[in-house]
Order: sequence, then C-alpha cells, then structure tokens
Amino acid sequence: MSEQTKFVGEGEFYRLGEAIADDKAPDGDVETRWERRKFASKLVNPSNRRKHKVIVVGTGLAGGAAGASLAEQGYHVVQFCFQDSPRRAHSIAAQGGINAAKNYRNDGDSIYRLFYDTVKGGDFRGRESNIYRLAENSVKIIDQCVAQGVPFAREYSGLLDTRSFGGVQVQRTFYARGQTGQQLLIGAYQALSKQIDAGNVEMHARHEMLDLIIIDGRARGIVARNLVTGELSTHLGDAVVLATGGYGNVFFLSTNAKGSNTSAIWRAHRRGAYFGNPCYTQIHPTCIPRSGDHQSKLTLMSESLRNDGRIWVPKEMGDTRSPDQIPEDERDYYLERIYPAFGNLVPRDIASRAAKNVCDEGRGVGPGGQGVYLDFADAIARMGEATVREKYGNLFDMYARITSENPYKQPMRIYPAVHYTMGGLWVDYDLQTTIPGLFAAGEANFSDHGANRLGASALMQGLSDGYFVLPTVLNNYIGSNKFAPVPTDAPEVTEVETLVKDRIEKLLSIQGDRTVDSFHRELGQIMWDYCGMARNDAGLRKAISEIRHLRDEFWKRVKVPGTGAELNQSLEKANRVADFIELGELMCIDALMREESCGGHFREESQTAEGEAERQDDKFSFVAAWEYGGEGRFGTVSGDPVLHQEELIFDYVHPAQRSYA
Repeated sequence: MSEQTKFVGEGEFYRLGEAIADDKAPDGDVETRWERRKFASKLVNPSNRRKHKVIVVGTGLAGGAAGASLAEQGYHVVQFCFQDSPRRAHSIAAQGGINAAKNYRNDGDSIYRLFYDTVKGGDFRGRESNIYRLAENSVKIIDQCVAQGVPFAREYSGLLDTRSFGGVQVQRTFYARGQTGQQLLIGAYQALSKQIDAGNVEMHARHEMLDLIIIDGRARGIVARNLVTGELSTHLGDAVVLATGGYGNVFFLSTNAKGSNTSAIWRAHRRGAYFGNPCYTQIHPTCIPRSGDHQSKLTLMSESLRNDGRIWVPKEMGDTRSPDQIPEDERDYYLERIYPAFGNLVPRDIASRAAKNVCDEGRGVGPGGQGVYLDFADAIARMGEATVREKYGNLFDMYARITSENPYKQPMRIYPAVHYTMGGLWVDYDLQTTIPGLFAAGEANFSDHGANRLGASALMQGLSDGYFVLPTVLNNYIGSNKFAPVPTDAPEVTEVETLVKDRIEKLLSIQGDRTVDSFHRELGQIMWDYCGMARNDAGLRKAISEIRHLRDEFWKRVKVPGTGAELNQSLEKANRVADFIELGELMCIDALMREESCGGHFREESQTAEGEAERQDDKFSFVAAWEYGGEGRFGTVSGDPVLHQEELIFDYVHPAQRSYA
C-alpha cells in the first residue's frame, strides 16, 4: 500500500484486517496484461480435461456462457439453476443493449475510450486491469454472438446498428430492439443445450445451492435442494463457479425477478469468501413508479429510451396540470439544463439523484409526486411514430399494459428504482475468490464497474467472464493443482449436509405469527429509507439497529407452513430472506464506513456545493473486502465483520471530479 493513501481504521461495527491485493494481474502495459496472463497460464491436455468436473451455479449470461464454453473445452460440467429452464435466468430481462468498442460509427470510439469511460463512469472505484480486459473482450463478444445468430438490429445497408447509452458520447451499444438480454441468453442457451445433448453438461433445473463444501482449504462441491421434491443432494467436483447474479432484492422492491437472491454468494461468504463493496448499489433512473403498497416488484424501462425521450418536470412546485396543458416555457428539462454536454444521457447515478432532487423540491408528477416525465413528442415529430415504434415498440407496449396509458400520446412517467449491484464476492484478476477453487462471474462478483455501472455493460461483463475469461483461468487453476477424489462420507461433507438440514428444520419449527414476506417488506423499507439513494451517518446507524432487531424477530416469529419434503415456496423464501437480512446489515456497515460519496453511494455529508457526489480519494481509494465475522447459527453472528482493504492504483485514468456538464 502506498504511504500517501490514508486508509480507514477500525470502526464501531467492524474490525480491521490485513490489506489484500490482486496478485494475478501482470505488471506493465495494461494493453497487454490479459494476453500475457493467458500465455503464462497453465494448460490442460484435452484428454485430461474429461477427467475433471466443474460445478457451475447459475445459467444467465455469465453462467450459461461459462457452462457451454467449459464443456466445449472438454470438462464435465455439472450446472444448476433454480428456474424450470436455464433460459429463464434473469439475464433475459435486460432490454437496452450491450457495449462494444467496434467503432462502426467512426465516431472516435476505441478499446481505450471504452476503458476510460468505464473507469470514469464507476467514479474511479474500479480496478484498471479488469476494466481494460472487459473493454478488450467487448469486440470479441459481438463476433461470437453474431456467429450464434443473435438478431442484432441492423441498418438499411445490413451493417449492425448501434445507439447511445448513458455516460458516453459515442454510439457503441448494440441492441435487439428492447429485448437484447433475451436474444443474447438464447444464444448462450443454444450453446449450452448442445453440450447438454452431448452429455458434457449435467443440468439440474429447479435446484438451489444451499451451501459450499470446502476440503483442505479448496472449494470442492455444493449442497443443493430440489425445489420440487425437497430432496437434498451433494455434488462434488474440482472447482466451483458462482454466476448467480446480484442482490438487489434485499430492497424487496426492485427491477429484479422475484426469485433473484443472494444465497449462493452469501453462503460462500459465510464459508470464507470476502465480500467486496456491498454498499455499491445502482438505482436505475428509468423505471415505472410504484403504484401502491400492494406491489411486489418494479418494472424497468430501458435506458435506451433516453436516446430519444426527453426528461422534464414542471418548473413550478405543485403543478398538477396534465402534461399536454403545460406550455414548453413552463417545463424544466433539468438534465439538459444541468448537464448540457450529455443531456439526458448522463450516467445512471447522476440521473437518479437529479430525479430525486426535483421530486423532493415538490415538482414531481403523478401519484404522490414520485415521478418525472419521459416525453417522446419531439422524437415522434422528428422521426415519425412508425420509426419510434420500430425502435422501441415492445417497451412502449409494456408500459401501456402496466399503466393503461398510451406513451405515443402522452409522456411516460418514470422514477428511480433498485436495479443492479456493483458489489459482490471479491475476486482477483482470475475471477477467483479468497477461497481457492471458488470463482465468481458476472454480477456475482464486484470486479468491473466500480461504484456505478454504465448502461449496457452488465451483458458485456457476463459474456466476457463466461466466454473468454473463465475458460482460461479454470485451465490454469486445474493445471496447477492435483485433485484427490473426495469421499461422499468425508467429515467436511457430512458436516455441511448436517448444517443445511438443521437450518431447514429450524425454519420449519419456529411456527411464529409473521409471514416471510412481511419480514422482507420491512427489511426493504429499512434499506430504501436509510441505505437507498441518499445515506447519512444517523440513518445508517438506525438501520443497523433496526436490522439487528429484525433478524432476532425473524428467527423467533417467522411462520413457514408445510414441510421440507415437498414444493414449498415459503421455505425457499425464508432461506433467502434470512440471508438478505444478514447482507443488509453488512451493506449498512460498509456504507457507514465509507464516509464519501462515489457513484451509487451518496453520503449526504460528502457533496459539492452543487449537490454532486464528492469523493475522498485520500481516504477511500480502495476496495472494501469484508470477511465474515464468525460462524453463527440461526441468526446469530459471533463477531463483527473484518475489513480488508485493496488499494486502487490508477496508472492510466487518473481520478478527477466527474463532470458531465
């Protein structure tokens, strides 16, 4: 660690551990680090790969691509998803596009510019090595997906079309109308299906990972539950890959699928995998506002809509006129006014805070004043309704079905909502966690986006990790180690199996007076109120206290009907909510420790005179890697979490106050 950086000391809610560093990325030019790392990596003979088993949990873009690619190499892959089909993974919900530095528009784009935009967009809280590799792999992803038949939008000439996304001034986002994630996932799914048919992938749908098995300090297997029959099964292998997505549902209301959860990565965290930057959550500015307390989730409207839609609110507080009755000179196109260089395409964290600010001023629209307008009147006048329908039709149809409003005739109403989590398991350059043999890919790890993810970069990271990174680093790990067979009755295996059974029996035995959902809603409200778009010292301390009380209440009063030997969705949710409660506490501790504003983490005590996020680079230019505080059973934690700090070094894109004006 450099002497110039003053890292934080011990805090009220955590202990301080040793510094941590990524020792896998080579030194020297960032442009050649990945090539040099690949060349230095050990190889495994094709005939020997068949002797090794790799467990992959998750079948979204990262998991599906990893499973297909590893099986194509010759490994025997055992893969799991809790959905009824791999193609129902939440990646299918991604709408707007995927970034790649192809420069088809000849508008000045390059691998280096994508690298620069991503470092800056993440508010200088990401690793340069990982981010450059992501930008480098982006160009290969498009070629891979086109070869698979992904139907990207094309111009009249037949060339692939691109559009803009937030935080950049070039058009590098490839798309398939408003369903890019679905089309990319179908591409990965067909590659995975080929390997399932060939017998190289053993697919376990409707199975959920409940714990990780560690033998001699290395990850060697998992315990999973069949969600239809309730049967527990143990699966052993030579390496484990977690590609299970993010933890946005800790807020209860989010744009994530209802089944999306943190349990796989949280159980790995309890086993010794460090958790990186848990407080970095992304609030997406373009979502349909909540309509009441009855809702169980929120709906994303793609960021791509900000290409042609204009965002505004009335200039005067309390103006309740319908939008068509508000003259142009009485409208405030506030993003265009505050950030003229980027306008409506500022990064998500900035657009979300700006929307919150105008609503807090009393200028919000719709029920409760919790909304702003996204208006396509100018775009329809300029391009014609047919062209707008061609570009965004499925998104407009979705909005109309949910709101019973016609967005071609009146502005959409949007408001920020939880969408993505930049935190996740800490990994090194090889995507390996602090547990040897345990790898984390896609949104399950923390590595590529810093404190704020730019739009259209999640799909890019998932496919980069799955198609291009994991096949190399898994080869290196397996080629560098020897793997003795693990007996199914090994003490380490039976201990984990017993703990999983005991936890299920405990949840079923409480028979309290509160539903699982009531606890989840309460947790979500605490998180949104005190660890949402704006955070402060007093609020975070209150949240930690309330979450600890909620955790105690959960293990005394939750009611889980039914048994463990059947389809029992209450039991599934209880397992997940118990993990969310523990994670929520760590998120608040992390947010309390980080006394600065950066990206999606906005501390009210650390802002500029203009109300923008103000980083404290002299104190917080590091990754917070949290070690579990100690093994506790059924809602008890035996010690405070331990903070390990990885210094961030910027040799190429030097930290500066972000400006999009």
